[in-house]
Amino acid sequence: MLPNTGKLAGCTVFITGASRGIGKAIALKAAKDGANIVIAAKTTQSHPKLSGTIYTAAEEIEAAGGRALPCIVDVRDEQQINDAVEKAVEKFGGIDILVNNASAISLTNTLETPTKRVDLMMSVNTRGTYLTSKACIPFLKKSKIAHILNLSPPLNLNPMWFKQHCAYTIAKYGMSMCVLGMAEEFRGEIAVNALWPRTAIHTAAMDMLGGSGVESQCRKVDIIADAAYSIFKKPKSFTGNFVIDENILKEEGIKNFDIYAVKPGQPLLPDFFLDEHPEVAVIKQMESPGAVPEVKEEKPQPQAKAHFGAVEETFRIVKESLSDDVVKATQAIYQFELSGEDGGTWFLDLKNRGGNVGHGEPSDKADVVMSMSTDDFVKMFSGKLKPTVAFMSGKLKIKGNMALAIKLEKLMNQMNSRL
Repeated sequence: MLPNTGKLAGCTVFITGASRGIGKAIALKAAKDGANIVIAAKTTQSHPKLSGTIYTAAEEIEAAGGRALPCIVDVRDEQQINDAVEKAVEKFGGIDILVNNASAISLTNTLETPTKRVDLMMSVNTRGTYLTSKACIPFLKKSKIAHILNLSPPLNLNPMWFKQHCAYTIAKYGMSMCVLGMAEEFRGEIAVNALWPRTAIHTAAMDMLGGSGVESQCRKVDIIADAAYSIFKKPKSFTGNFVIDENILKEEGIKNFDIYAVKPGQPLLPDFFLDEHPEVAVIKQMESPGAVPEVKEEKPQPQAKAHFGAVEETFRIVKESLSDDVVKATQAIYQFELSGEDGGTWFLDLKNRGGNVGHGEPSDKADVVMSMSTDDFVKMFSGKLKPTVAFMSGKLKIKGNMALAIKLEKLMNQMNSRL
């Protein structure tokens, strides 16, 4: 872990979405230096599945050594933002650092994203970041530290990051474009940077999205908190950067990243918007006109061919592994539309008593419909193709409940040793 230096003692850090998760982790890291933390978030009452409020976060921050100001802020409401900024300046005398962490997500394609959800993502991610920055900038300009940090990705224009969730990508990239523009606009006065994780980060929201067991493929929020702290220590001249957490911590001398893993030694889910997974790199190159795909430092593997009955055999093994416990934990019906040899329509019922598999459509409506080739289906269930990579690269198309789709990955991991 990155040690605290005391550099942020007495500084005021305004953080949106700081009642839990990454926002709270950054707050607690700064609080250990004796910083003042403005908790600008919506949650005033604990959610059954998302613990933490602005008030419980304030208690933790003060216990860690900081001073806290909990403010009810929905970043879609400009007046609430301005009121919180005014209270922060009145209580602490100014604002030194702004962290735009609040974000909304929907990993759905164009036709399956309701307008209400589009508006939410645009309003929270892009507009909320812009308005909160605008409100804080007059006070940041008076600070000796003066940092804005947006939790947003590098501006990667590879089409594969748009094709499955166009609205979310636009909204998230809007935050990154604020970095691009404001870094130049306020160069010399305010450092403006973005921070993004290399891997999935375990939060309560991730539990809701991925279901039980997803944490084993994630890193802890501590890695983002340490990376943010490293950025805050830098001078104003460090601006306009799209920082990846692991990279900046390597520069700090961190070598053992297992300390950040929820379960050290387990494979980690890659995060969105980074073309760093070998399979993704190949796909990116294949999409370039005239490009010859090549993966550096990887020995070429023979192309696996789906033999007749491979899909049926896969489902047979899946059926043998079904139990009441698996059904109870999953509660979903999956339909697979497979193209190629041995393809067609198949189903996996993990909702009704004992579970079931078979050829054709399920008797009850499917909660999730997955479309892919038979080759990729067999690879996915045997562990040779990560579902996350299959989805992000366009090999797997998903219709329906995304959270239930992610739940299936846990079952696939159990299948790997038998397929």
